[in-house]
Amino acid sequence: MNATIKGDDGKPRCRWCAAAPEFLDYHDTEWGFPVSDDFHLFEKLCLEGFQSGLSWRTILVKRENFRSAFLGFDFNKIARFTQRDVDRLLKDGGIIRHRGKIEATINNAKRAMDLVKQEGSLANFFWRYEPHVNQLASPQTVSTSAESIALSKELKKRGWKFVGPTTAYAFLQSMGLINDHVAGCVIRNKVERARKAFKQPGTNG
Repeated sequence: MNATIKGDDGKPRCRWCAAAPEFLDYHDTEWGFPVSDDFHLFEKLCLEGFQSGLSWRTILVKRENFRSAFLGFDFNKIARFTQRDVDRLLKDGGIIRHRGKIEATINNAKRAMDLVKQEGSLANFFWRYEPHVNQLASPQTVSTSAESIALSKELKKRGWKFVGPTTAYAFLQSMGLINDHVAGCVIRNKVERARKAFKQPGTNG
């Protein structure tokens, strides 16, 4: 099967972005571009957790509702959520009303605050899991990697929840730690240029 499809502009893109109308813009402007903002990183890891057992489209169409419900994924604020907030969120039809995932997000907000105290920022921590280019598998042929397994294990050790290896791998892909746009995708080179220009968090270079 051809790994690419043609967009409306006639240019090739990763085949998966044709699966839903919401995917094209996400693919072209977000997926794989490197991120260092802590709230954005926290948001994506939480949303990948909410996706567990569901499709990414389900999450993407509700993303603005999630952002509103979870205060822009400011983990400093979410960490102060109480049982009243859990009850409120369980009644919010704009998000995924799954008690375990909601409670995990609040728990993970507290763990994120701990991580910032220990590492300086979430970005400093997460970008240590960027794989060496020679270690990468063929794009989009795997759902886990040595790095995602290691990241998942370390997060769980630190008390995070809903952060399995597959969730961690999707997070690494989407936040630009891996460029998994297929060869021939018009966005792949744009992502690669963005990654080369990106200043690795926690470095002086």
